Amino acid sequence: MQIYRPQITSALSILHRITGVALSVGTLMLTWWLLAAAAGPDHFALAHGFITSWLGWLLLLGWSVALFYHLSNGIRHLAWDAGWGFELPQVYKSGYAVLAATVILTAIAWGVGLSMGS
Repeated sequence: MQIYRPQITSALSILHRITGVALSVGTLMLTWWLLAAAAGPDHFALAHGFITSWLGWLLLLGWSVALFYHLSNGIRHLAWDAGWGFELPQVYKSGYAVLAATVILTAIAWGVGLSMGS
């Protein structure tokens, strides 16, 4: 018998930590790509080939979702630091707003990026 029922507040808190780690890993991939660009055309071709593969695109999508989630939830935390939004209804509304902002910002970023071509 399970006593504890997961809530959106605990899920968003755990997700904030996970996205922080994902941003670190994604930044390592970005650093590899930049170093490969500086190392010459052969190294850059290898890095660029990986990043433009299906796995690279999937990792970039995950990184951008993590970026926009972490940004949105960070703004939410700043509001909390200022003393706003601690009532339970506001906590839930701001949690759902963070999720909506993540989806919207990711869609906008990918829409603009894909419309500019590769």
